[in-house]
Amino acid sequence: MITSEPSPHTCPVCGMSNRCTLADPRTVDQPCWCFTETIDPAVLAALPDSVRNQACLCPRCAGLVDTHPAGQ
Repeated sequence: MITSEPSPHTCPVCGMSNRCTLADPRTVDQPCWCFTETIDPAVLAALPDSVRNQACLCPRCAGLVDTHPAGQ
């Protein structure tokens, strides 16, 4: 699902909070979670041009969160 209107606070893929500290005036002086992560370039390349560079991905859509824990 690609959200229709990009917002700096929400993931353009799922529409949930992207937890971007730079988009929140209360935390803009803190490093964002993505500063210490490596996001697979293929994940970014798969984004449609309409949402690319418009808002940050959330950790789950960036492929950094295991959505299928072991044993399930």
